[in-house]
Amino acid sequence: MASLANGADESGQQLIAEPGQVDLLAEELAQLVLAGAELADLVGTIGRALDAEVLVTTTDGRERAAHLDPCRRERLAEAGLTDETGRIRVELLDDEAGDIGSPLPGLSIHKRPVASPQQPLGHLVVVAGRQLDDDGLTALRRAATAVALSITRDQAVSAVENKYRADFLRDVFLGRAGTTEFVREHVHGFGWDLGGAMLVLVAQLDPQASSPPFASIEEQRQWQDRFAHGWRRVAEAIDPALPVADFGSEVVTVLPAEDPDAAATLVRRMVHAVAGDKGGGRRSFTAGVGRAAQGVAGLPDSYAQARRAVDVGRRLRGPGTTAFFDELGLHRLIAMVPDLDELRSFAHDVLGELAAPTEEAASLRETLQVLLNTNFNVAEAARTQFFHYNTMRYRVGKLERLLGPIASDQNLRLDAAVALQVLEVVTPDRPGVAGD
Repeated sequence: MASLANGADESGQQLIAEPGQVDLLAEELAQLVLAGAELADLVGTIGRALDAEVLVTTTDGRERAAHLDPCRRERLAEAGLTDETGRIRVELLDDEAGDIGSPLPGLSIHKRPVASPQQPLGHLVVVAGRQLDDDGLTALRRAATAVALSITRDQAVSAVENKYRADFLRDVFLGRAGTTEFVREHVHGFGWDLGGAMLVLVAQLDPQASSPPFASIEEQRQWQDRFAHGWRRVAEAIDPALPVADFGSEVVTVLPAEDPDAAATLVRRMVHAVAGDKGGGRRSFTAGVGRAAQGVAGLPDSYAQARRAVDVGRRLRGPGTTAFFDELGLHRLIAMVPDLDELRSFAHDVLGELAAPTEEAASLRETLQVLLNTNFNVAEAARTQFFHYNTMRYRVGKLERLLGPIASDQNLRLDAAVALQVLEVVTPDRPGVAGD
């Protein structure tokens, strides 16, 4: 490819200088795409033609392929152009600006959007020793088109493969995929490993107030596709044998769980890598983790637990959290009751007016919880809520008029404590649950 970069500036740096060479680069890239070359091959060709470092990223800056010297990568990191997970902070780069100077003195950075007619696909980022001239920018635009064709082709192939894998994994979770031996042999063909102790991690995008109020199905699908792609990239970097599947409204990952501590560390590592620094358009998500399962037969239970952990974790802690089913305490038992109406009925029967969705009821529920936490020590509860002692005595009296002799009846206290936790789980649209 050196023949495409036979022009040179005064410093001797090789650059595209003639329009004919731009056409040659476009032709070579087209031939590579038609031949089914990997994206990395295209990136290397572009880099050699422009005599520059080249990266292709997703729309939010996750690296797809790179022709990048380690020293240059280190300079990008030192300049704050990557986050700690390696994401390129594309939102800090201006399209095709290429100004020499800050944040990388002596270097020029050019960013070109990569898109198909239907959707944005990512960015083509070029780091060069000088600012590209008009012919160089023309070459960059044509290169972005070739990259878009390559990604679109790969997406079409991957969509079929990923759907087949997701359908089979869903059958595993429904207990209808066949014997353990058949399942393990079948997924081996996917490059997956389903042996030993495992746990299921479920991740769901959070609703976001900043999203368009009437986002089309296509837009929602694009968000989900990018989310699933992020999980696959992270999993592949850790271990290509980790099963990852997109179920449409959630991404599911199966992780080894022989060592519980190592499994918990791996979960947090993956969640952190997918979330990044929330830049570049990354969307908030909530993750749930099921209990460790011994073999394929236990995966359906772990999957159900992970889904419940997502729901309970989002309700109790808000969006963007990770909840382990085994760490939900009493909420774990509540979450396993399938009849939400029965749970609501229990909470209303025990709490009565305190279960009402009013500010006064919420204030009294908060006081009741503090009293339960302090074993009905009125003085300590008053200090915790910054109330005068007499004010707290008045509120205790009001609670007893509504609930009965809760200050002295241990069984009533237990019912009230459970009812408060039930109300947290079953009450929709609690403050803090809406997307950020």
